[in-house]
Amino acid sequence: MLEYLRLDNVGPAPVMELALAPRLNLLTGDNGLGKSFLLDVAWWALTRKWPRDVNPRLLSGYRARPHDIRKPARIKYRVESKSKPVEYESTYSKADRGWTGKRGRPHDPGLVIYAHADGGFSVWDPARNYWKRDHEDDESESDTPVPAYVFAPPDVWAGLHMKIDGRETRVCKGILDDWALWIREDKEPARRMAEVLASLSAAGETLTVGPLRPISVNDPGDYPTIDTPYGGSVSILHASAGIRKVVALAYMLCWSWERHVAFAEEQGFKRTGRVILIVDELESHLHPRWQRSILRSVLDVARVLHTNAQVQLIAATHSPLIMASAEPLFDGKTDAWFDLDLNKKAHVVELRKRPFVRHGDASRWLTSDAFDLEEARSIPAEEAIREAKAFAKRAKRPLDDAKAIDAKLRAAGLSDIDPFWVRWSYMMDELKGSK
Repeated sequence: MLEYLRLDNVGPAPVMELALAPRLNLLTGDNGLGKSFLLDVAWWALTRKWPRDVNPRLLSGYRARPHDIRKPARIKYRVESKSKPVEYESTYSKADRGWTGKRGRPHDPGLVIYAHADGGFSVWDPARNYWKRDHEDDESESDTPVPAYVFAPPDVWAGLHMKIDGRETRVCKGILDDWALWIREDKEPARRMAEVLASLSAAGETLTVGPLRPISVNDPGDYPTIDTPYGGSVSILHASAGIRKVVALAYMLCWSWERHVAFAEEQGFKRTGRVILIVDELESHLHPRWQRSILRSVLDVARVLHTNAQVQLIAATHSPLIMASAEPLFDGKTDAWFDLDLNKKAHVVELRKRPFVRHGDASRWLTSDAFDLEEARSIPAEEAIREAKAFAKRAKRPLDDAKAIDAKLRAAGLSDIDPFWVRWSYMMDELKGSK
C-alpha cells in the first residue's frame, strides 16, 4: 500500500505532500493542476517504472520532470511492502534524464491496477513482477524483474504484446478474444465476468451478457454482446463509450485477478494480501445514474475478488456526484480527500488534505472547496445573481435599476422555483411598496 508521497520541485508545484489513507483516497482539482500526474507518480512509487517507458503506445504515464530544471528535484515515498514499510528518496539526474533508484529486487506493494483516463491500463502483479529467473534451470536469481503489463487503449481490446527474454510475446489476449473464449467455455471466468459487470452497473440498469455474434459477413469472428433494455443485444464493439468503459474495467479486474491466482499457484506463492487500485477520472463517459454508484461498486468488487485482502483505492475525479456518493462511505479513520488549487496571487499550485464535509446534495459540492464554483448554476445566472446581490447591499436602490436586474435574472433562465427568487421577490415588493 502507498502510505506517503512527497514531491520537491517535481511537476506543477514546488512541493506536494500526501499522507494517504489505507482505504479510500479522493483527489480533486481543476484541469492542469496535476491530478493525473500525481497518479502517475503514485504508480511509479509502487512499481518503479513509468507506464509510458514500458509501453510507448500509451497516451499518458510520461516520466516526471522537475518543476525547475536548474534546481534539485526529489521524490520521497513510503510503501507498505510484504515484510515491512519501505521508505525511499529518489533524485533526478539531469545527465541521465531520469530518476535514481535501487538496483535489484523491488519492494512488493501488492497487486497494483492503474486505470488511465485515456482508456489504457497498467497492472503490476507481485507473483509475476516481484522476481524473475532468466532460465528455469538457473539457480542464480536475476536482478532484472519482468516489467509490468502496460496496455495502450487498443491493447485492452485486441491484446498486449511485450518483449519477454528478447522475444515478442502475446501476454494478454484482450477483451474480444478472452471474453469470447470465457463465454464459449462457460466456466468460472465467464460467470465471474458477468457478476462483476452486474456489480459495476447502475441500479436498475444491470449489464447482462448476451450471445456471441458476428458483426459482419466479412468478419469471421464472434464477439460478446450486451443485452439492451430496449430489446435484443448489441455487440460490445457497437456499445456506448460508457458501457465500453465499464466492460474494460470489469475485464481488467477479472483478468488481473485470474492471472495473479495462476501465477501464485504455479510458483507456490500465497495470494497477495494487498490490492491498490488507481483510477483516473472515475466518472469518465458515465451517466449521472452510474456516477452515483461506481465508487462503492469498485470498492465492493475489489473486496469480493480479493477476499481477505486489504484494498486501497486512489481515485481522481471532476464529478460532484462521485463526491456526493462518497458521503455514506467516508470514514475519517480509513479515508482521505486531497484537493489541488491554484493560488492566483502566488501563481503556484497547492495541494491540501481537506476535512470531508457531507453536503447532502451534489449541487452543493459544486460550490465546495472541491470545485470552487460561485454558483451551481449557468454562467449567465451566476453573473446576474452576483449583480443582484451587489445591488441588494446598496444604500440607495432605485426601482428602475432593480427592474433591469430582474429582467437579467429572468433572461438567465433561473427556474421558477429557484430559492433565490424568495429573497429577490421580497426585496422587489419592498421597493414597489415604497413608491
